[in-house]
Amino acid sequence: MDVSLIVIVVVVTALAFDFTNGFHDTANAMATSIATRAMPPRIAVAVAGILNVVGAFLSVEVAKTISSGLVDDTKISPVVIFAGLVGAILWNLVTWLLGLPSSSSHALFGGLIGATIVAAGLGAVKFGAVVSKVVLPAVISPILAGIIAMIATYLAYRMTERSDPETVSKGFRVGQIVTASTVALAHGTSDAQKTMGVITLTLVTAGVLAPDAGPPFWVIASCGLAIGLGTYLGGWRIIQTLGKRVSDIQTPQGFAAEAASASVILTSAHLGFALSTTQVATGSIFGAGAGRRLATVQWGVAGQMAIAWILTLPAAAIVGAVSAWAASTGVVGTVLVAVVLVAAAGGIYAWSRRNPITADNVNDVPSVDEQTPAAAGLA
Repeated sequence: MDVSLIVIVVVVTALAFDFTNGFHDTANAMATSIATRAMPPRIAVAVAGILNVVGAFLSVEVAKTISSGLVDDTKISPVVIFAGLVGAILWNLVTWLLGLPSSSSHALFGGLIGATIVAAGLGAVKFGAVVSKVVLPAVISPILAGIIAMIATYLAYRMTERSDPETVSKGFRVGQIVTASTVALAHGTSDAQKTMGVITLTLVTAGVLAPDAGPPFWVIASCGLAIGLGTYLGGWRIIQTLGKRVSDIQTPQGFAAEAASASVILTSAHLGFALSTTQVATGSIFGAGAGRRLATVQWGVAGQMAIAWILTLPAAAIVGAVSAWAASTGVVGTVLVAVVLVAAAGGIYAWSRRNPITADNVNDVPSVDEQTPAAAGLA
């Protein structure tokens, strides 16, 4: 396949991944604000989309980590990157259909690693960087965010326990607008960079950019717009999971969860750690749930999420590896992979329409407290 053509194919596929990243991860910023009704659903996703675009221009450190830090760019080709993106996109769509807030970032890393191993062997993967920049942050960040959110929630209730509940609720709703917007900004800063890094890596492997080059302006702008558009369309299935199925979130908890998420994500983006904003936000929401006395937290849902997190890297790696093997056979193989991707995406979307979740019904589920046997008088 002509080099210029495959580069275009990879750029388009990368932006498609960026789009799925946006609607998959909208919940990270807005789930709690929508659940507490601090913001109407459609306004919330519009604000998040705009701030995702703005955030994309704030830093390129994570993009550099991906474009030059995880795999040996001298041993792979744009076809390999295309195959890795296929693995990431399919995993994003499957977990979105199931309403599971898994990591788009780790899906991307898994797909890229699996494709690289098939194409160039284990030696082409910089496992030291994978462990230090991806695996360790994945373990530490949700725990750290959860602890911060739990402490912040406890302090918020202690400091306001003698105040009028309605006044407290209104005050924290205003605060949530600020904190949720900060998370959306942080999400654009962190996650848009991952696609920037992939496109930059593609341009380096194709000889268009010099090794260790940063992303050009057009790459930054297109990635910001793609993730912002995906965010605006709203990943309502995952918003419902994080906002309504983890804990009965009140406004002080929502404020604490969002503040904790923003602080962890922005700090890591500045340091170049390509962590999962999904895992950070999820850890914060569970921490906020645990920080309120007598709150009910659905730890079974946490177990389902943990399984999805564990499976993300290997599952995306397997799909990326198979895609790389097929694409390596030539033009026909690459076209076949693209056709399978489009067909699978269409099938997943069609399946989702059997039980649509939209801005109009995203909050139409019983609270967690009402779902427990004790609350239903069955204990």
